[in-house]
Amino acid sequence: MTQPLVVLDTPTLYYRAFHALPDSLRDPAGMPINAARGMTQTLASLVELTGSTRIVAAMDADWRPAFRTAVVPEYKAQRVTDEAAGTETPPDLAVQLPLITALLAAAGIPVAEVPGTEADDVIASIAAAAHESVVIVSSDRDLLSLLAPGRDLVVMRPKKAGVWDTLRIADLPGSYGVVDGAQYRALAALRGDPSDGLVGVPGIGEKTAAALLSGYGDLPGIFAAAEAGERAHGLSPRRAAAILEHRAAVEANHTVMTCREDLPVAGFVEAAGGDPDPVALRELAARHGLTQSAERLLAALGAPPADVAPPAGVPAAAHTGEQSAGEVWTEAPLWGFDLETTGTDPHTARIVSAALVRFAGGDPVERLTWLVDPGVEIPAASVRIHGITPEHVRAHGRPVAEAVPEILAKVAAIRGAGGMLVGHNVVYDLTILQYEAERAGAELDARAVCPPVIDTFVLDKRAQQFRRGPRTLTAVSQNWGVELSQAHEALADAEAAVRIALAIAAVHPDIAAHSPAALHAAQIGWKREQAASFQEYLRGRGRPNAVVDPSWPFEPRRGPAPRHSA
Repeated sequence: MTQPLVVLDTPTLYYRAFHALPDSLRDPAGMPINAARGMTQTLASLVELTGSTRIVAAMDADWRPAFRTAVVPEYKAQRVTDEAAGTETPPDLAVQLPLITALLAAAGIPVAEVPGTEADDVIASIAAAAHESVVIVSSDRDLLSLLAPGRDLVVMRPKKAGVWDTLRIADLPGSYGVVDGAQYRALAALRGDPSDGLVGVPGIGEKTAAALLSGYGDLPGIFAAAEAGERAHGLSPRRAAAILEHRAAVEANHTVMTCREDLPVAGFVEAAGGDPDPVALRELAARHGLTQSAERLLAALGAPPADVAPPAGVPAAAHTGEQSAGEVWTEAPLWGFDLETTGTDPHTARIVSAALVRFAGGDPVERLTWLVDPGVEIPAASVRIHGITPEHVRAHGRPVAEAVPEILAKVAAIRGAGGMLVGHNVVYDLTILQYEAERAGAELDARAVCPPVIDTFVLDKRAQQFRRGPRTLTAVSQNWGVELSQAHEALADAEAAVRIALAIAAVHPDIAAHSPAALHAAQIGWKREQAASFQEYLRGRGRPNAVVDPSWPFEPRRGPAPRHSA
């Protein structure tokens, strides 16, 4: 299957990252890196979600183009923070832009900008010229105006807690009450956009604008109806008067909101999908404390894992919360992690209990546990496995909305301290944690705060690929001489996972020699190989349609994002 062309509205993404992540994130020289880190994580997520490495990063060559300010002088004027420079970019973000550009180049992602135009114009020109599937990534709703009949186009918008909202032209009637992007642009012109300094018609919001467009088709139709004194589709005398009074402003808005579609963009599209430069990307990342994020991006792009040794002359950046390439993972703080749940499907199961166990010197030195009332019935089959009854959690458990943010905060703290999470078949536990974060409406996102991960299911298969028998935690514990007296008890399972990882490291120096970030990246490749091998095995034994998901350490979303509880 051909990979879609992914086109980034890069300014909206790095602004979002800049405001979402704390400004305390600094590199060894003290430069802020919150926007750079957020951008790198976003790129990795997009490759993982879309399955495409064909990415173009559209940029603003001029964020207030003359052809727009000539129509509306107030266009974005309220955003100017430095009158002399004419810029809206905060200093702590401006200093990161060269780094972001360098990271994009090292990742093989072309930067697309055309003098005198905005990123929106570059994106619109690519969408208009494309004869393939295009994914536009932006937090700006205005790009919905590009959804047009005959275009294989989807707009992805980042939402809270790592969720992405995807819209095609068929989604516009249900979401906004308009039939296509042209009507959405007309709706926006009527509504106005205060963030861009565009004043709409007083008293007309999105719903009223949509009703008018549904009845009269377009702006000329609405103006004609207002002049004729029509009174249908929400066009009251007061609204008709307001529309005619502000007609010039609406028409100016529509002109300013219309993106250019005639820019020379073919070269940018041809450059998409270029090979990353792992050496350059790793040197940048190590210098600026972005190693973990960069390794995730390189793994998603299909680059081989990092070498153990760090690039010569590059300072370590462990104090930033990212791993330096030279540290071996056995010396990092290791935290066993396990959940007991209501079921076996990570996309629907709920947390019943959770445990985190910190090891030092080969032994547990800190234990944290949570008993969680999942808010749903615990099936009898699950109770038989872990022994936690509905009555017990209702009497003694914490509500999900309280417990899950605490768990996420601790996971974020582990990452900040340079630690690792260790679990058995941990993709199950982490996927559940991500869904629970979304259901609870948590501020933190499990994917974003997750530190490097060790999965003893993956490590065991790597260490002893051809061993016969099951790979359950009980079986793997027995194989590596680890005592597990209380299987399916979160605390005991979490401790066993760390002991297994250390036991494997003791007899496999090739596994032990990795840095935390490199081991995490290596497991992505190992899991992919193991899934392909198992899939081939199943298909060779009478299951020709068998599919084994290679995703790790999180499974991709199935279906819409879960609604969070109030």
